[in-house]
Amino acid sequence: MKQDLDHLMAERGLDAAVVSGLTYGNPTLIYILNGAAVSGGIVVKKRGEQAAFIHSPIERDEAVASGLRLINRGKYNMSAILEEKGNMLDATVELYRRIFAELDVHGEVAFYGMSDQGRAYLLLRALEEALPDIHVCAEYEEGLFDVARATKDADEIAQVRQVARLTCEVVAETVEFLRRHPVREETLVNADGMPLTVGQVKQHIHRLLAERELEDPEGVIFAIGRDAGVPHSKGRADDPLRLGQTIVYDLYPRAPSGYFFDVTRTFCLGYAPPEVERAYQDVADCLDGVIGAVRVGVETKQLQRVACTILSGRGHATIAENPQTEEGYNHVISHGLGLAVHEEPNFADASSNHQTLQPGHLFTVEPGVYYPSRGYGVRLEDVVWLDETGQLHNLTPLPKQLVVDM
Repeated sequence: MKQDLDHLMAERGLDAAVVSGLTYGNPTLIYILNGAAVSGGIVVKKRGEQAAFIHSPIERDEAVASGLRLINRGKYNMSAILEEKGNMLDATVELYRRIFAELDVHGEVAFYGMSDQGRAYLLLRALEEALPDIHVCAEYEEGLFDVARATKDADEIAQVRQVARLTCEVVAETVEFLRRHPVREETLVNADGMPLTVGQVKQHIHRLLAERELEDPEGVIFAIGRDAGVPHSKGRADDPLRLGQTIVYDLYPRAPSGYFFDVTRTFCLGYAPPEVERAYQDVADCLDGVIGAVRVGVETKQLQRVACTILSGRGHATIAENPQTEEGYNHVISHGLGLAVHEEPNFADASSNHQTLQPGHLFTVEPGVYYPSRGYGVRLEDVVWLDETGQLHNLTPLPKQLVVDM
């Protein structure tokens, strides 16, 4: 949580943290700016002090919503600096020199945000060479803001709940859209008698999202039959909607606040084959079993082990026995969720993963079994949150139903 930043900086020996770049696609900047509707900028957070936001002059009104100390970038006259230095790299180094001098930044400084990797490398190297009072620090795993963002407070969860409600509305209305279509020879058809396709369903999903001001930056999974058996297949646009085939519908939109939600349901239209019914029950039982194992202090990798044990006991291959399996259960059970659709904590069953569940963790639980060779796949996904007292909350207001009556 943001309130932990000073403590986390002290643990890492950081005197200051700098977050920069454009806002879009930059969850760490969105986080430190408290969702202010600006296009980008530079935030400098010194340990033990309020963060300062160096903002564009034309976004001075929007910058107020950040709640940070504001510095108008116009005061540094970047155009004059560029004219003096002759190239953007040296000019940017001089801009940082002036910012750091004003804010008395020195010592161990870490940099975050989004930038081209080569450009960031050149800038950080140039900063360390030009500013003797600065030592550039870097983190590769479990960085400062990764850890802070992994736990959510009640205000953040209130925003997530709003996205959850709207996302689940879209899923429910998509199912109703399908039910309104007539069936001819086991295929859903439009008013013109032509088959309803995955592409047409996705067009409707995008309309439903737009009506709720939800974005779809990562794409939607709506895959039927064999494609439902490949976990991240998004579905082929020209596939017709047929009765009795599994449809994996995985929706993970983002709200204007920057927060994502993520939900998956699997269903068959009209009826489900007996093998699919059994697989669905196995996955549903696995979901309940894993959620039942969630508590503060449990190693995150333990949830993956619980999932593998349950599904292996039902006769499904899992990546615990064969990491290369393409059928059965072949992915990680959970991922953190927030300002990115995948963030900390990490649930991989790896010896290097020592993370434990903590109050504030928000994450998915999404078991699945996949049999593309048999023409089907099943996945179910809910999002859960451990509150500040360690109590578990399921934030997914959407029922589970395999067969959709037509």
